Parts: sequence; C-alpha cells; structure tokens
Amino acid sequence: MCLVNVIAYLLMWIDKKKAIKHRRRIAEKTLFALAWIGGSFGIWIGMIIFHHKIRKWNFKLGIPIILFLQITLSIWILSFI
Repeated sequence: MCLVNVIAYLLMWIDKKKAIKHRRRIAEKTLFALAWIGGSFGIWIGMIIFHHKIRKWNFKLGIPIILFLQITLSIWILSFI
C-alpha cells in the first residue's frame, strides 16, 4: 500500500512538470485507477503540495471520497481481526 502511494505521488509530480512544459500528460483515468487500488493518499498529498488538479471538481471531491472509503473499509476490516 505504501509503494502505491509513493508511485501515485511521483506521478502527480511528473504530471505537474509535464503540464508546465505543455507536454503529453498522464491520463486522469490512470490517476483515478491508481487512487482506487490504494494510492489515494499519495494523489491527495500530491494535489496539495504541487497545487495540481485542485481546480478540477472530479479530483477535488473524488480523491478525498476515495480516501475516506478506503480508510473506512480498512477500519471495518481490522475490526474483525
């Protein structure tokens, strides 16, 4: 899980650099897929630190919702262990 978040964070950094240089970007579908498989915290931190994708409502609302769902699911699963 930690590795996925590091990768997600790095991809946000790379995408921000590409955006500044007007180069081909990382697809939003890819970033959301990474968030769904456990990288939502890395994407969220990347959004805050790099000020990247913070104006897009699907990221502004979607990533925190995914993060909340993952935390809630983790707590629920851990309560049965």
